[in-house]
Amino acid sequence: MENAMKSMISENEMRETLRRHGAFKSAVLEVAAMPFRREFRDACKANSCGKYGKCWTCPPNVGDIDELIVRAKGYERCLLFQTVSDIEDSFDIEGMLEAGARHNRITREIKAELMPRLPADSLLLSAGGCRMCERCAKEDDQPCRYPGEALASLEAYGIPVSEAAAMGGMKYINGPNTVTYFSAIFYNGGERA
Repeated sequence: MENAMKSMISENEMRETLRRHGAFKSAVLEVAAMPFRREFRDACKANSCGKYGKCWTCPPNVGDIDELIVRAKGYERCLLFQTVSDIEDSFDIEGMLEAGARHNRITREIKAELMPRLPADSLLLSAGGCRMCERCAKEDDQPCRYPGEALASLEAYGIPVSEAAAMGGMKYINGPNTVTYFSAIFYNGGERA
């Protein structure tokens, strides 16, 4: 009965919650139509962000790519949402980091409000790297300090965000001097909009 009650939230209510918390745009996607790319793991191995093997929610620690893709494909629907933040210019790394922290804060606020109203097995993915802790416990060979709050990325699950955004009618790049981040909630059931 509890799971049935949790699935009662409509997609319109979910999208309104996203908007209230600061999401710029959102779209509901059919997971069966979404692209998945296992080769994303190779990009992670290149370690351009410096987090490969150093974060519980990043590869390889987040899990086998094929298993993660199977897990994500096990859901019916995906509510993809984005935040867009202004930055000084394309070299404003500090602004990009602040925007990423803002995006993850918004994602956690949305998680706190929506996840209790969705089926218990729903999945929330965010933008590149967890960012819950300044230094991930993995770097000190310790267990995750906040396993209930840690967020894996869409890319860690093999999801090409630019393609998913286009499927939902959203821009991946929202103009000069902006940075865009994405998160998504994967779920089964729920009332359709």
